[in-house]
Amino acid sequence: MPVYISSCSETRLPAGGFLIGHAVADDRASLSKRLTAEVLKESDSNLIDKLHLRQGNHLKRAAVLLFHPDPERFITGAFVKIAYFRTNSDLLFHDEIRGSLFAQIDRTMDLLLTKYLKAIVSYDGLQRLERYPIPEDALREALLNAIAHKDYASGIPIQISVYEDRLLFWNNGELAPNWTVETLTGKHASQPPNPDIANTLFRAGMIEAWGRGIEHIFTSCKAAGGSPPTLRYEGNGLWLEFPIHTTAAPLGPKPEPGSLEEQVLALLNSGPKAKAELAAALGQQKVSGQLNKVVRKLLEARRIERTLPDKPQSRLQKYRNVAPPSALQPESQPESLEEQVGALLDPGSKAKLK
Repeated sequence: MPVYISSCSETRLPAGGFLIGHAVADDRASLSKRLTAEVLKESDSNLIDKLHLRQGNHLKRAAVLLFHPDPERFITGAFVKIAYFRTNSDLLFHDEIRGSLFAQIDRTMDLLLTKYLKAIVSYDGLQRLERYPIPEDALREALLNAIAHKDYASGIPIQISVYEDRLLFWNNGELAPNWTVETLTGKHASQPPNPDIANTLFRAGMIEAWGRGIEHIFTSCKAAGGSPPTLRYEGNGLWLEFPIHTTAAPLGPKPEPGSLEEQVLALLNSGPKAKAELAAALGQQKVSGQLNKVVRKLLEARRIERTLPDKPQSRLQKYRNVAPPSALQPESQPESLEEQVGALLDPGSKAKLK
């Protein structure tokens, strides 16, 4: 049953909230040609009517989710969670993405590509090339699929779990009656549980209206030469799991002898340093624009890396040289605590551990 929110009470959406979402929808709808130029010139109120997001004097829940800057004021759990795990029980860092659905889509994609996934960098002459372990098209389609198909009455956010070797989407919801995972991977009719959200995303040119989202994900992965994701349906939600095949990214070209880049690398040979420490060692009174540019260039070429990669703007941030691939391989460790202690003792002392 649709949930409605009064458009003429204290829960009325502020005009600014709609203007933010409206502008985003306008830009994409203009490119997609799925809304006429005349419709895009309509007022916020008329656009809501054209998208069938109002019933009588009440706004539908979809209007709030799509355009309000803080939909959680009205709908619990209307946000996205991302976390990076070393193991299932060892969480390293996480983010919560809030705002209108349009804002959540953009910010989630930006975080996945800039913070959670490592691009493989290569060079074609002077041209820098980046390739992510999951095709961007497939990643975006998976996110849009989760946004459009989530059960927003559940109060549970969309959850994205990232590991070194896999990335998983989970969203709460149920399959259509008599549908299975096999139905999703084959030709099927489009039956979105949130038709108003799906229609608006379609008009904005972000999704198709033919139930081809999963097929598009598989096709994008295949075209990029990667492995397709796996689908798993549990009683209260759908898992979509992408494998991540890690490959050591080749380092960028070596800097010119005597250049500022080479001087920075030489200074970092003695250990991690902050920009201020590098500036002082180079005889600069403060961090210059040229030094900032060099640090960015060396980061992009994977010659150096941040000591706090999840907090790029931290005042405690330092930089260190990237170790050669052979140095990145962990040494084999004893399997048991007894072996680890025994490895530190002489042969005669080991007998005492038995």
